Amino acid sequence: MKKYNWGIIGTGWIAHDMADALNAVNGEIYAVANPNEESLKQFTKEKHVQKFYTNPDEMINDPNVDIVYIATPHTFHYEYIKKALNAGKHVFAEKAITVNARQFDEVEKLAQEKGLILTEGFTLYHMPIYKKVLDLIKAGKLGQIKMIQVNFGSLKDYDPNNRFFNKDLAGGALLDIGGYATAFARTFLDEAPESILTTVKFFETGVDEQSGIILKNTKDQMAVMALSMRAKQPKRGVVSGTKGYVEINQYPRATQTEITYTASAHEETHETITAGDSSKALEYEVRDMQRYVEQGHDEGQLEMSHDVAHILTSVRTSWGMKYPFDEEK
Repeated sequence: MKKYNWGIIGTGWIAHDMADALNAVNGEIYAVANPNEESLKQFTKEKHVQKFYTNPDEMINDPNVDIVYIATPHTFHYEYIKKALNAGKHVFAEKAITVNARQFDEVEKLAQEKGLILTEGFTLYHMPIYKKVLDLIKAGKLGQIKMIQVNFGSLKDYDPNNRFFNKDLAGGALLDIGGYATAFARTFLDEAPESILTTVKFFETGVDEQSGIILKNTKDQMAVMALSMRAKQPKRGVVSGTKGYVEINQYPRATQTEITYTASAHEETHETITAGDSSKALEYEVRDMQRYVEQGHDEGQLEMSHDVAHILTSVRTSWGMKYPFDEEK
């Protein structure tokens, strides 16, 4: 496979983890950008990056950069994605890829027009265990998929000034952790939902603190999601069909699934399947992204992100919750 030069925008904790993954897979990192020069120089030295830029635009326009990795807060993704695509760069953006469906549709169209790969950093799209589960479902082992249940609860410290609760920074449970739950649900739904029911409890800053969400598509498949930012929940997903169900714990970086086959109401058999290594989750992302670029298509990942972005925006719209920049053009 061709050697690809990655340029990283941002030097936060996820950028540190991705830098380790890039070094593990490629043995090197070409460039990093961050306006904070002190943090930038420390990152460059620690992660053995060849070049650094205090101006991300200059890095984006470096002709040697092949793939731009965006690890900034959500609110900066849209502008950097547009700039990178217009500069002819492939883009791997952390979740949430954009803060609303309008932004997503614009960058999706731009990527398609430019013939470039645009991918979102949901680890569950890349963990090997999911291919095994999907193959099992395609083989009819679980029968017809009827119901998906998925939880994600974080326990963020009470701090109205923290970015997680800041409306100006697209805070709230939905964009911070809800994307994972929605991506899990959409992975196992045969088609995008046409009906969404939801209720929400707001934090004092006006962002969503916790919510319940029900999705239903034209095939009468349903997904039930529970999200919270002030109450810990197990990261647990269950996919249920007419012949059995699959339980996946720690689903964002899962390596194991427990399967219960229900031949009848009174007869059950069990199976455990394992695949992958959770510590290599970001390495799987790097390898997949480079494969997408190599082969010229993303194996349906952008389409999945499209549906997730539209679901999240529909949920927020039903709550009447808007971010300050939702109406910006």
